[in-house]
Amino acid sequence: MQNTLPLSLPKKLNADLGLEAGLDLETPVLSGLGLLSLDYPRQTARQCIQNSVPADLWAANQNFVTQICRELAQHPVATHPMIAALNQGVFDRPQMQKIHLEYRHAIVQIFTDALLMAQVQSRQIEPRLAPGSKMSARFLLTLNNLDEFGYRPGVDCEGYYRGNPKGAHYPLFEQVLDALEISVVERQAYKPSDIAHQVRQYLEAAYSDFCALTSLLAVAEEEVVLFSAPLRHNVAAVGLDVSTGYYVCHGTSDDAEAEADDDSHEHDLWYVLMQGLTPDRYADIRQGCLAYCDLWVEFWDVQLSLLNTKQRTKIAA
Repeated sequence: MQNTLPLSLPKKLNADLGLEAGLDLETPVLSGLGLLSLDYPRQTARQCIQNSVPADLWAANQNFVTQICRELAQHPVATHPMIAALNQGVFDRPQMQKIHLEYRHAIVQIFTDALLMAQVQSRQIEPRLAPGSKMSARFLLTLNNLDEFGYRPGVDCEGYYRGNPKGAHYPLFEQVLDALEISVVERQAYKPSDIAHQVRQYLEAAYSDFCALTSLLAVAEEEVVLFSAPLRHNVAAVGLDVSTGYYVCHGTSDDAEAEADDDSHEHDLWYVLMQGLTPDRYADIRQGCLAYCDLWVEFWDVQLSLLNTKQRTKIAA
């Protein structure tokens, strides 16, 4: 079980491109757009992003992201005791109901709002970079949105995109609440904790700032990487079927129990950040990421406090 931030990114950002694995990103195919390669869309978009930034600035930004990822890997949220508690399945159904309502308010309801705002605010790139540069960022962000909205790789029976809005991640999360027997009325009437509201507001406050927003989204993806599998284990422990639905869609690309790609989406967001970033923003971006992690620690502290003495004894054992 992965309990720390993935270090493949800071070890070698370009390794995730696939550029060193013999992938041919240049072989053209005849399409309605002329001779364009349509294979390896993620790797191609990342390369276009890198190519849009002056080499010296890209190197500086890459070094910054490497450093911030290493620092985040040491943050207390990466080894929060909530991870172990969930993995042991110690929370009962009423406690899991509350945790899911809290998590829903803190991030699930607004995640795609934030992704779409990042796409809009990528317009902040173009006064500094070449016209059209923002489209590579939007292309890469769209891979995340496609997953979130219920699309799947491949083509349908008519040779068009595959997908169904009922497979969008937010509705799938609502199905988890259905299975936990939380009524729509209860969801609408729920009053989130102060810390759940603070976590939500912190991300919403960044909607107008492209660099701040993409960096916080990268951190949010890491929260998903850290906590999705543990949440899945405890949901299963209270009797829910986790072989389909929300928890199959969340986690890491190497998770045998899921069909997830959140680690790739996180790396994509760091790439998008590096396209828009300039050295004058390093200090406040670092501070923002750490502050957001601090809020998540408080959030999980509150959820952990739901445990009674007997349950805490089970964890200690």
